[in-house]
Parts: sequence; structure tokens; C-alpha cells
Amino acid sequence: MSAADATTGLSITAAAPSERGDAARNRHLLLDAARRLIAERGPDAVSTDDIAAAAGVGKGTLFRRFGSRAGLMLVLLDENEKVQQQAFMFGPPPLGPGAPPMERLVAYGRERLTFVHEHHALLSDAGRDLQTRFNAPMSLHLAHVRMLLDAAHTTGDLDAQAVALSALLDVDYVEHRLAQGVSLDAQGDAFESLARKLCGT
Repeated sequence: MSAADATTGLSITAAAPSERGDAARNRHLLLDAARRLIAERGPDAVSTDDIAAAAGVGKGTLFRRFGSRAGLMLVLLDENEKVQQQAFMFGPPPLGPGAPPMERLVAYGRERLTFVHEHHALLSDAGRDLQTRFNAPMSLHLAHVRMLLDAAHTTGDLDAQAVALSALLDVDYVEHRLAQGVSLDAQGDAFESLARKLCGT
């Protein structure tokens, strides 16, 4: 198993220090309110004022707990990101270990396309804040792509190639292409084509 596969995974949000009872209660109230409102209206129609009001706390409490709206969006995505991390690091092939690196890379690209589309509103919202856009999970995703390129004996600047390949999985780009009529399957084909060209296969 590679070093990247042996990684225990990077949560979107840092492990929270132990909270006082009222702080933990407020955090849960805010998360529950955010999930409920977003499910009802979609993220674009939900403001931080709406969330704080629905949770019965002040807006300042929201910002103290999560730092920003983007920080709150990232916490909401955290569990789903952890599941995907476990799948590509430890799950069955072809996404997980055991398949040839090119098969894993293609499977990863297609799986990530589905993930970003399913969570596009939250990911896009979180990505508007540069402090949260380039976060620990993004670093893990880039490291995973780079590791697979290396395992497939790709030559050249692997860091630049990993960034270029991952750009096809950017949530706003994926949604833009969908709006142009380019399906997720077609985008997956484009990801595979570029991956194979980079790897010379």
C-alpha cells in the first residue's frame, strides 16, 4: 500500500476541542437548522441570518462557531467527504487499492464528478472563501491524484499535472459544462482521455 493510501484521511474541519455544554448545544442547533433550511430551499436561498434565526441564536454565535458561512458549509460536507476518502484510500478496487493505477485514476475521476455534482451547491459556496477553498481535503485529493500519476510512471512535473487533471473536477467547472449539455459521463470520458495522455497510454 502506498504512503498516500496509508493516510488516515483528512477531515474538512479540524478536530474540534472539547466544547462547553452551551457551545456544543449551539453548534448542533446551527448545523440542524442549516441542514433543514438548505434541504428546503437550497444553499443559495439561505442566509446566515436565516440559519441563526432558525437555530434560535444570534448571528455572532454562528460566526464564533464556524468562522464564516464557508466554514459552516464545510462542516456540513465533512461526513460525506470522509466517506469518499475512505472509499478511494481503503475501499475495493477499482476505486480503492488493488487495481492498476490508471484504472484507479479513472475510477476516482468519475466518482469525484458524481460527488461534486451531488454536493455542488455546498462545495461552490464553500469555495468562495480562499481560506477554505484550498483546505486539507483538497490537499489530500491532489496528493491522491499525484500518487496515482506517479504509480502509472508519468513523467514531468507531477504536481502541475495533478492540478491540471483535478481542474476538470472543479465544482463550478463541472456545473458549467453540465449547463452546456455535457453530461457527467462525457466529462468522465474527458478526464480519462487527459489522464491517459499524461500517462502515455
